[in-house]
Amino acid sequence: MKAAACLLAVALTATTLPGAELWVGAVTTSITPDQPVALDGHRGLRVSNKVESPVTATALSLECRDGDKVLDQAVFVSCDLVAIREGILDKVREKVKPRLPDFDVDKLILTATHTHNGPVTLEGRYTLPDSGVMKPAEYTEFMTGKVADAIVESWKKRQIGKVAWGLGHAVVAQNRRAVYADGTAQMYGATDKESFRGIEGYQDHGLDVLFFWDRQDQLIATAINVPCPSQEAEGGLSLHADFWHPVRETLRQRHGQDLCVLGLPGAGGDQTSRPMYRKAAEARMRKLRGLTGVEEVARRIVAGWEEALEGASKNIGQDVVLQHSVETIELPRRKVTESEVAEARRESAKYADNPAQRWNFRWNQGVVERYDVQQAGTEEPFTMQLHALRLGDVAIATNPFELFTDFGVQIKARSPAVQTLILQLTGDSGGYLPTRRAVEGGGYSAVIQSSRVGPEGGQVLVDRTVEAINAFWPQSK
Repeated sequence: MKAAACLLAVALTATTLPGAELWVGAVTTSITPDQPVALDGHRGLRVSNKVESPVTATALSLECRDGDKVLDQAVFVSCDLVAIREGILDKVREKVKPRLPDFDVDKLILTATHTHNGPVTLEGRYTLPDSGVMKPAEYTEFMTGKVADAIVESWKKRQIGKVAWGLGHAVVAQNRRAVYADGTAQMYGATDKESFRGIEGYQDHGLDVLFFWDRQDQLIATAINVPCPSQEAEGGLSLHADFWHPVRETLRQRHGQDLCVLGLPGAGGDQTSRPMYRKAAEARMRKLRGLTGVEEVARRIVAGWEEALEGASKNIGQDVVLQHSVETIELPRRKVTESEVAEARRESAKYADNPAQRWNFRWNQGVVERYDVQQAGTEEPFTMQLHALRLGDVAIATNPFELFTDFGVQIKARSPAVQTLILQLTGDSGGYLPTRRAVEGGGYSAVIQSSRVGPEGGQVLVDRTVEAINAFWPQSK
C-alpha cells in the first residue's frame, strides 16, 4: 500500500501534492419507469406516451486511503431528472445508510441533469388522472430505490484506480435572456425585432472533465461538467435523457460499453443549448450533417471530451489528494415587495379553481405565502448543504440552484485550483438564483416567483464557496 507521504508530480502546478491511494467504483442504472408518468419542467401537464431514450442514474464512488486508514470519501450520482426535489436526497441517504456502514452518507451528492422530459417526483405539482399514470410518490419510491442500489454497488465495486483531469471546449451553453430597448429582458425572447438590443450575460464554453481508470488502464468512468442544462429537446410527450443519451452512447462505442458517464450540470440557470439567433444557419448545418438537435450538442461535447482526454492522459495519477468538506450555510432570502405580492395574489386567484392550472396557482400562491411569513417576522434564512472537494488539482463545489453563470464564473475565477467544477441542482431545489442585472430586467427566471434567493444571497454563496475551496489550498492565501 502507498502511504500518505507519497507524492504525485503534477505537471500543471509548481508544487507536488501529498497524496493517498485512490479507490474508485462506478455503476449506471436505469431509472426509467415501466408505465406512463407525468413529465417535469413545464407549466402544463404532460403524460409520457413513449420512451425515446432511457433515463438513468450513474453513481461514482471515491475513497482515498493511507494503508487501511480511510482519509476521505465522496459519492456523486448524476440523475436524468429536472431537479433533486425536496426529500429525495434524504430518502436515498436513508436507504443507503444501513447498507453501507463504512460510508458517511453526508458525503453523498445527488445532482440532476435538468432534462425537461424526466418524471415528476413531487406530489401536487399537477392534477393527474385517477388512473393510467404512475403517481410521483410511487415513481420516487422506485427511483430512490434504484439510485440507492447503484450507490451500494458502486461502493462495493471500488478498487485501486487512477485519475486525470482535463479542460476541453464545447459550444453548448448560450445565454437565453434577450434584452430590449426599454431595459426589460425575456427568457427565449425574440431577437429578430427592432427593439432587441443584445443578450444579457456571459456564456461559458469550458468543458471540465474527470477521467478514472482501473489498474489495467481501462477507462471505467468519466464526469463531464457542462455549464448548461440538458433541455435541447424539451417538450413533447417522450421520456428521454436529452443530449446526455447520445453523449453516453458515443463515448461507450469508442471507449468501452461499460464506461460510466456522469453528466454534471454547471452554473447555467440563464443558459440554453438552443441558439437565440442565427437559427436558420444552425438548422441548415444540422440538416447537412444529418443530425438532430440533441445529436449536434452531443457531437460538440464528445469532441471537447476527446480534446480534454488527449492532454489529460499524459498526466495520470494514482496517489492524489481527496478532501471533502460538508457544511450547512445560510443565505438571505429574496424579499417580496408590495407590488410583487399584489400581482401574485391576482394571478393565483385566476387559477385557484382550475385544476388544470395547478402549476400556475402554486407558482403564484407561493409568493403570497412567502410575503405573509416575511410580514409576520418569522421568515428564516434559506439553508443549504455546501459540498466542497479537492481532488488533486481540481476543486468541486455544489449548490441546489439553477445558478446564473456569472456566479459560477466568479467562483472559478477566484478559486486557487487549476480547474474548478460547479455542480448545480444538488438537492432540495432552490429555484433560479439570478444576478442583479437579471432581476432589473425581469422575466421568467428572474421574477420573484422564480427564485427564493436573490442576488445578495448569490454573492454570499460565492463568498462562502470560495472560502470552502480556499481551505484546501492554505498556501494560496
